Amino acid sequence: MDSIFDRYDSLSRTEKKIADAVKADPHSVISSSIASLAKLADVSEPSVHRFCQHLNLKGFPEFKLRLAQSIAKGTPYVNIHVEANDTTENYTKKIFEASISALTEAQKSLDIYVIKRCVDILSCAKKITFCGLGSSAVVAHDMMNKFFRFNIPCNYFEDPVMMLMSAANSNLEEVFILISHTGRTKDLVDVATLARSRNATVIGMTSKNSPLAEECTLVLSMNIPEDTDIYIPMASQLAQLTMVDVLATGLILRKGPQFIESLKKVKEGIQESRFAPGATHTASAAAPAENIAAGQRSQAGERPA
Repeated sequence: MDSIFDRYDSLSRTEKKIADAVKADPHSVISSSIASLAKLADVSEPSVHRFCQHLNLKGFPEFKLRLAQSIAKGTPYVNIHVEANDTTENYTKKIFEASISALTEAQKSLDIYVIKRCVDILSCAKKITFCGLGSSAVVAHDMMNKFFRFNIPCNYFEDPVMMLMSAANSNLEEVFILISHTGRTKDLVDVATLARSRNATVIGMTSKNSPLAEECTLVLSMNIPEDTDIYIPMASQLAQLTMVDVLATGLILRKGPQFIESLKKVKEGIQESRFAPGATHTASAAAPAENIAAGQRSQAGERPA
């Protein structure tokens, strides 16, 4: 069902007052009566009924049911915008709910066949290059950190010149993964064009029908709503990072049980660099303190014990 605010511009002035009241506190509306909402929005009860009909609902009870279902699924029936006067509790709740909603919408828009094809291609790649600029560079770097464990040579670039140099030297056995939410970054489009001209496979994690998507071999697109009113948009980055995990998991499963054992050995190999669960570094911190005390005694003419 469409969000109230997907239709906001088509609402009358009175209906917008009702929509604003619902947006301000959707949880209270679920347990309120039509009279309570009318009073809260400063409109008449028939106006609330017409508002529900405008949303193709039979009446207020169905509206409350749909609103409750959307909140329970983590996909709010109203858009969540951070306001300047929001409390810490309010904006924290809004941002988490908006992120959950964005991931749910992104999942609904996925093309499973494209994901499968990407996993097929990555499993056969002799070399993978990850490219991203700005916030997308963070996603590209995270992808490289995961994929280099798969015994596949990997590169990561956030410099357009280095990207172009790598694309110019690419070949049929190489895969480029270019990450851009908008798909309108000219540098990445140039990289995709050059890599394709060298017969490399180019996978774009980007918006459908964007300039970048048009230059890619395969496009991993997701419908990701962004709220750019006040806080820095993070929904696209969260969805992209989740897609990185999807591809990495698909590659692990494709390689089979023997490869999973290899990954376990890698993990075991770095265990010594970590403190054991529940351990503290008090003992290691005590040694420097004892050395300092010994030095002070030595300066005072005492012999260390």
